[in-house]
Amino acid sequence: MKKIVSQINILSVDIGGSHIKATILNSKGELLQEYQKVATPSPATPENVIAAIQTLVEQFPKYDHISVGFPGYVKNGVVKTAANLGTKYWADYDLNKNLALALGKPAKVVNDADMAGLGVVEGKGLELVITLGTGFGSALLLDGILMPHLEMAHHPITKNATYDQYIGDKALDKLGDKKWNRRLKKVLSILKTVFNYDTLYIGGGNARKINFKLDKNIKIITNQDGIKGGARLWVKQVDVQAVALPSAKKTSKK
Repeated sequence: MKKIVSQINILSVDIGGSHIKATILNSKGELLQEYQKVATPSPATPENVIAAIQTLVEQFPKYDHISVGFPGYVKNGVVKTAANLGTKYWADYDLNKNLALALGKPAKVVNDADMAGLGVVEGKGLELVITLGTGFGSALLLDGILMPHLEMAHHPITKNATYDQYIGDKALDKLGDKKWNRRLKKVLSILKTVFNYDTLYIGGGNARKINFKLDKNIKIITNQDGIKGGARLWVKQVDVQAVALPSAKKTSKK
């Protein structure tokens, strides 16, 4: 296995439906500068998003590697779905390769909940991370190693609703806090039965809406808690394909 140098600076990028955020981390996952953000372009095509990232990080300090959290299903750095950005633009788009080429550094791209999960887990047993926000994000890790991503958000929980629809933002706005919390209790009961996790972490903006007592092995996390994930993508040797940069030889533009 190729050894990664431990003393590295990492550009950590979080691509969201409304904003793109970025910062520089050291190998310990510590912030070397505050997060900067720009509005996610509309339409959010791959070309427009990459151009926005280039503009955002233009004045950033030097970095050695790139980590990206993407709001959709990503396999080996290739985007398969992007519900909030437009799957028609992103399906089968190699974001690993194209972002590495655009910024001139090796890149690793994973689902955004997966990257947050890497930042918060303790690396002990089976750990499940969920995020409650616009939709429902999830990540599963075993002894700190990221498992293949499951798009639980799009799995039906009732005859007429997926997890996204059942406890996402729209459901919260429609139902109010009380009924939404009843739904969340049902979801947590299902997750406990299905996964038999050692620890469950709950993050996302709507985690603060929880009004019932949680089990001892359930922890509320913040966005700040997940920051280390961008560093751990490289330092922990997670099984995600990295992009080797092309040789210095320039290719002519068509």
